[in-house]
Order: sequence, then structure tokens, then C-alpha cells
Amino acid sequence: MPDEKKNEICVYNSRFRHGVDEKRRVQIPSKWRPSQPGVEFTLIVWPRHKAGVCLRVLPPQEMTKLMAELDAMSADKRGSLKRQIGSQSAQVALDSAGRITIPQELADAADIKADEEVVMVGLLDKFEIWNPKTHEAVKAADEVLSAQAFELME
Repeated sequence: MPDEKKNEICVYNSRFRHGVDEKRRVQIPSKWRPSQPGVEFTLIVWPRHKAGVCLRVLPPQEMTKLMAELDAMSADKRGSLKRQIGSQSAQVALDSAGRITIPQELADAADIKADEEVVMVGLLDKFEIWNPKTHEAVKAADEVLSAQAFELME
């Protein structure tokens, strides 16, 4: 049984709205939290959409995959992306209350403010943290694109 827990895979689905406290801590939904202690997530400033950026949150296995994808790129693209992602990311761990602290620089880049709310959106294998107003603009654009994408899947 302990080996099963070690290899568990979390599915990040649904959308949640949570407050950010004065120290920029935000509660991670309980079903998205790893069962083992000490797991660190990687927060990356992600220029997802012309409407604005978000923080993409990668569990360890997704960060490992991203690093492998970067290593497979040509040297000119690889170096540039590694610098960009490396300089605009941070490792964060859950505290005992199931919260992560968003570093000030990353919060500023994604327009996330203390004592306000964020929207957390599941991407199945990772999740994103959004300023609610920015997320609304992106959500409208995503709905148009996803209707087209779902037609291709049938």
C-alpha cells in the first residue's frame, strides 16, 4: 500500500476561487494536495494569453517533463527559454495548512494581490492561478476555441 501512495497521480480538474492572505498565501484545494509531505510545486509566470499572464503550477513529474522538453530543443531556443523560465519561477511547498506562498515578484507579474481572490483552474496534469478579471477574459476566448477543438475529437 505505501508504494501505491508514492506513485499516485493527481488529476487537477475543476475551478476554485480562494482568497489570498496578507502574506500572499493561498489555499490549495484539498483534492489537489499531494498525500506525502515535502512535495514542492514549481510556479512559473506563464504568458498564456494576450489578455494577461497567470502562474502555471507544476507538480514534480510535470516539471521533470518540461525540463526534458527544453533539453530536446535546439540550443538557441533552449537557452532562451531556460533563462526565461528559470528567472520567472520558484519552488514552493505546502505549509501544514495546505497553503502555498506566492513570491512577491511572481504575484506582481500575474497581477495577484494580497487580501484579494484568485481563480485556480485545473489543466488535468497541472493547474494555473489567475487574477479573476484576467481569467474571465481568457475564459471567454477559451470557450470559442474549445468548441472548435471538441469538434475535431468526434
